[in-house]
Amino acid sequence: MTTAPELLAYCQVEEQWLLETIEALVRVESPTSDKEAVDRCGNELSARLAAIGGRVTRVGVAGAGNHVRAEFGNGVPQVLLLGHFDTVWNVGQLERMPLRRDGSRLHGPGVFDMKAGIALGMLATRAALAAAAQPVARIVMLWTADEETGSKSSRALLEAEAVRSDAVLVLEPALPGGALKTSRKGIGEYDLLVRGVAAHAGVDPAKGVSAIGELARQVLAIETLQDLDRGVSVNVGIISGGSRVNVVAEAARARIDARAVSRADADRLDAALRSLTPHLKGAQVEVSGGFERPPMERTPGVARLFELARAAGADLGIDVQEGSTGGGSDGNFCAALGLPTLDGLGAVGDGAHAIHEHVEIPALVPRAALIATLLVRLSAEHAQPAPSHS
Repeated sequence: MTTAPELLAYCQVEEQWLLETIEALVRVESPTSDKEAVDRCGNELSARLAAIGGRVTRVGVAGAGNHVRAEFGNGVPQVLLLGHFDTVWNVGQLERMPLRRDGSRLHGPGVFDMKAGIALGMLATRAALAAAAQPVARIVMLWTADEETGSKSSRALLEAEAVRSDAVLVLEPALPGGALKTSRKGIGEYDLLVRGVAAHAGVDPAKGVSAIGELARQVLAIETLQDLDRGVSVNVGIISGGSRVNVVAEAARARIDARAVSRADADRLDAALRSLTPHLKGAQVEVSGGFERPPMERTPGVARLFELARAAGADLGIDVQEGSTGGGSDGNFCAALGLPTLDGLGAVGDGAHAIHEHVEIPALVPRAALIATLLVRLSAEHAQPAPSHS
């Protein structure tokens, strides 16, 4: 089997190709809400995937950018490399936040989250296919175009691809210092609508039922659902209501962010929010929404993939660590289906969604080699004959 140092040597030779690929993707701005822009980036990505031997398919979407699927190799098993090429930055951000190399850092909108991760997956695949002495797994890359807004058009696609795969490697950014992500919180978003009874605030206040007063009581009740020690967080982030200062408010609304580490806690939190009842006589409370991204829990399958990554890192001289995060990714969907999923294999850096967004250049090649080593070892693992039970 090809050794980790051999894969590292391949990636070192291709470092300039890697940097040029990252920079080319960053130069094509791709905000999720701008289909024309994100499709331009998808076209650039598709051309580059085809140039390295990928069998590329564009998955057309009417309300979002088109997703990009590329397939490499014909071996068994199938390994899914997953990520997204949409960003939170509007077209024109490059003028205010130019793509630039500053010492050991490469800056630019979307470079960390997560165009560098896409390029890392591409180089890792090249290395695994070029250096392997035996057939490599069928490697399927799925790069989606709407992750930043909830993956509404891509969820069914990525889940269908995931269930055909023996492992899912998510090329989202690493945790600080390069740690991989073996758990993520599930993310819920709820809308709380309160209806009261309008009345003149000076002439007939007793005839009114204040929706704002009811909402204030509901916010206090919602705060009691938070349990940070268990990883359960609830945040009322937006409130609105009322019409005029001299009118008892007839309606008020709150938008709620809810997060939980486990499916059990997510289900309990969901039930608690849906069971909210009015405090004021005559008020009505309606709750809608739910957990759009289930938690990514550290299952035995996730733990096994991490151990493979840690062993690969040791052979590369890298101390691979693990951690958790409160943010979600498309890896949440895959892990929730029971599939072995390892997240945070993308670039080491900082500043996702922030003006100082950057990746650490010296960490790029070792990261690509780590992914390549995982691909080769997953192939070898599944290529072994089944043990005899005679």
